[in-house]
Order: sequence, then structure tokens, then C-alpha cells
Amino acid sequence: MIRTQKVKVVYIISNIDKAIGFEWTAKYLDKAKFDLSFVLLNPKPSYLAKYLNEIGVRVTELNYRGKKDILVSLWNVFNILRKEKPDVIHTHLVEADIIGLFCGKILGIKKRIYTRHNSNFHKKYHSNAEKFDSLCNYLSTDIAAISKNVANILIAQENVNPKKVHLVYHGFDLSAFENVDKQEIANLCDKYNPKNKRPVIGVIARYMHWKGIHFIIPAFKNLLVDFPNAILILANAKKGDYKDEIGSLLNELPNNSFIEIEFEHNLFALYQLFDVFVHTPIDEEVEAFGQIYVEALAAGIPSVFSNSGIAREFIKDKQNALIVNFQNTTEIYQSMKLILTDDLLRKNLSKQGRYSVNRMFSLQNLIDSLENLYTKN
Repeated sequence: MIRTQKVKVVYIISNIDKAIGFEWTAKYLDKAKFDLSFVLLNPKPSYLAKYLNEIGVRVTELNYRGKKDILVSLWNVFNILRKEKPDVIHTHLVEADIIGLFCGKILGIKKRIYTRHNSNFHKKYHSNAEKFDSLCNYLSTDIAAISKNVANILIAQENVNPKKVHLVYHGFDLSAFENVDKQEIANLCDKYNPKNKRPVIGVIARYMHWKGIHFIIPAFKNLLVDFPNAILILANAKKGDYKDEIGSLLNELPNNSFIEIEFEHNLFALYQLFDVFVHTPIDEEVEAFGQIYVEALAAGIPSVFSNSGIAREFIKDKQNALIVNFQNTTEIYQSMKLILTDDLLRKNLSKQGRYSVNRMFSLQNLIDSLENLYTKN
């Protein structure tokens, strides 16, 4: 019997504490075919490193606090890769992309992949960072585009060779969003909504201008007229370049009508607190993917969306979610109210939402795409 040598893959990731997607990849990538290890660049010990150690995946965590550590990080990553001699490096997020791809290029690693997690965000908001996108496009041999939106931006706007761009959708353990322990849900309800106020409007987004939260809050204010006991739960909150403006809008709401959650690890249970989920980025391109489009529907939560990122590929208005025009407070309010007052619509959105994400975003689809990418000549 001929034993095939494993493909050695090193993931290099920056500024990630917990990310369930990487946990799933580490757990389910075929161990008989691939030897997977991680290099994490973080300012403090991460939950991800702890998890990788627990499941027996090799991980090196380097102390990275920003630009002042870039030279020492380059040296450390260079030495790790020189020792590991990987067949493939796969980088995620800008600082890891630059450091990992540069070291991989110098060492002559033949397959240097980076996942493009942003769309044209830098062009719209941080034009001085466009050079980093161009550098990563140059240093890589392959780019994993997480949506057709990202692929189109790479090819049409940044002139990347189409042969270099591969469509690799995020994948999800979708059953984890359905089969949530009831006690965990009850515990989160006691923690965040102890008075059991209803209905609960859920938002999971950093306080960034492009996320469009500043259109959701006034819509919720209008909803309070119809549902005085409603509560707005804002998760992943309190961080971002638009936090002052969002704070001003929240000050216009009654104090007991909203709660801000900086971070909640138990995402599966958190979604089950919501009666309606809302995600409304401000234009069609600014969202590169939008995992919460998929997560909310996998959790069976009737949702209101603007048609950005991955939503453009599978969201159908009044079939699996309600679509609102960009930057439209009135439509967000009307759509939330419609879901809350139409029982049949609410049930159909929940059912069809789950069905639509099961077709496109299974974890196995992601694992198959990655394995094909790592072995493709």
C-alpha cells in the first residue's frame, strides 16, 4: 500500500480572539490528507489558541500589538515557516496577510493563499490602505474570494488575474444554530433581558458607519410607538469608528429599551433571544460577505436585510427575508412591524430562511472547497 504524503498547511491569522469558522476548519479538515498548524498574531492569549491546543492542533501564538511589532513578527514568522517548510500558507486579515505572504514569497513557498475578507472598504473609507490590498494581491499565488461581490471587485476594480481568484464561500455547522440547549438560551435571557421584554429586535454589528446601524435605531424608535415593551439588543457593540454618533442616537431612546453587548461567545444561544433580526449595510458592495445573513437564517430568525454582500446571491424578498432599500429608516420600521404582525409571513420566513442557507453554506461545502484549493496545481 502506497502512503500519500500529507499536504502541510500553515494558517497565519491576525487579531482574532474567537472565530468559530477557524475552529470548524481545524476540526474538520481531513487529517489523513492535511497536516494543519496555526500561527496567530495577537496582543494577548486568545480563545482560538486555547481551543486549538485542546483539540491537538499545533499552534504558535506571537505577541503582536500593532505596527511597532511588525519587524519582530516578520522575523518570527519567517523562522517558523523556514522550520515548518509548508506546501501551503493560508493567511487571514490584513496584517497577517502582509507578514505571512511576504515571508512566504521570500522563502519560495509555492502556494500562498490569502482570503480576502474585505470588499472595497479601503477604497471608500481608508484610501491610504488600498496599497495593502494591492500588495497582498501581488504577493499571493491564489486569492479566496468569499463572495461573488469580492471576486468582482478583485477582477474588475483591482485588475487581478481571474485565474488567481477562487470563490470560497464561508461554511457553517448549521445544525449548531438549530439545536441549541434551552438552558443556555434561558441563561442568556436572564443575563441580557431579565424582564423578558418583547418583542426583541436583534442587531449584531460593530459600530461602523457602513453597517447602517444609524438607520436601524430611529426605525426601532418608531417601533416603540407600536410595541412599547420592545427591546433592542445590540451585540458586538461599543466598538467602531461610528460609536459616538450611534451613542447619540441611543440617547434618544428610553434607557430600558436597549442593551449593548460588547461580545458574547455563545452566538448560537444569542440568536434565539431575537424575535426579529436586522442587518442593513449602506450599499450593495460594502459588505464583503456578511456571515450574520447566514447565521440569522440558520437560527430560524425572521430577518430584515439590505441587499449587500452575499445577500445579493441568495436573499429573495418575502421568501427567505424582507429586503429594504439602502439607508431607509422608514422601510426598516415597516418591515419589522410587518414581521411582528403577520404570523404566516413570520413562519414562512423562518422555514424558508433555514432551507436556503442549508443549500449553499454547509460546512462540508467549505471543507471541500479548501481541500480542492490546497491540492490544485
